[in-house]
Amino acid sequence: METNRFRACMPRLPDLEAWAVFAKVAETRSFTRAAVELGVSKATISKAVGRLEARLGASLFNRTSRRLSLTGVGQESADAARRLLADAEAIENEALAQSSEPKGLVRFTAPMSFGLAYLAPLLPALLEAYPGITLDLDLTDEIRDLIEGRFDFALRIAILPDSSLRARQLCQVSRVLVGAPSYFQRRGRPSHPGELANHACLGYAYLPRPGSWRFRHVSGTEVEVMPTGPLRANNADVLGPALLAGFGLAVQPEFLVWNDLQAHRLEMALPEWSLPPIALTIIAPPQRSRSARVQAVVDFFAARLAAAPWAVQAQR
Repeated sequence: METNRFRACMPRLPDLEAWAVFAKVAETRSFTRAAVELGVSKATISKAVGRLEARLGASLFNRTSRRLSLTGVGQESADAARRLLADAEAIENEALAQSSEPKGLVRFTAPMSFGLAYLAPLLPALLEAYPGITLDLDLTDEIRDLIEGRFDFALRIAILPDSSLRARQLCQVSRVLVGAPSYFQRRGRPSHPGELANHACLGYAYLPRPGSWRFRHVSGTEVEVMPTGPLRANNADVLGPALLAGFGLAVQPEFLVWNDLQAHRLEMALPEWSLPPIALTIIAPPQRSRSARVQAVVDFFAARLAAAPWAVQAQR
């Protein structure tokens, strides 16, 4: 009797699960993508949204065969639903942080070439050390928006602009102008950056200013040049075969050409001139606290990447 009276007096609770599903669908604009990200079936997503719409007595989405868009009610509710989902995730993260064993999903992003060469070999040890953690790694040279992409952190190799993001620098990365011996035999070796106008240059599209290279001499003199050549790509690995085949010169991060320089398959051009240094840095959203699982993964990578791993491998 007491239980029944309590139920009769208790107000009907919000359908928090349906609101969370709605927030994910509103973010992805797709029932299918929301289902993939939440790890449930598309039918479960549809039922949750339908349940919420029935409760509200209003449609949240305009549905066509090709497009999904928010209705007026859906638009007004989307921001609040996103905050609700973020708050729930923060509560869960805080609770998980109290757990002795880190567990749960960690989403992070990193540059493609560096990720394949230096992160991928570390993943087995990371998974063995933390069997309760699930990793979702996004490899791309494009700078992802951590907040919009809901990433826990990013590994970036760049000159970072000032921002509210939290940054933890791991190691310096030099960029070097290199070419194959066959190129120098055929086209000669430049002695000054200004001479690059007469050379074939291979370009990387994701530089802050992809149309220019800025050099600094040991004496302090600075020169900016506008390189041109037969190939430009949005991934530095793509330049490798053409570079080794002698089709041009390229500015490459040292981790990508270290072995080729050691083996004399590539040679440095303009050794007395350098490009602005960049760094391998862990970037994270400006949250007050970090869950145990994210902290464990960040610390794992920081411990193994604080010393330039390409140089360490070459010394073995």
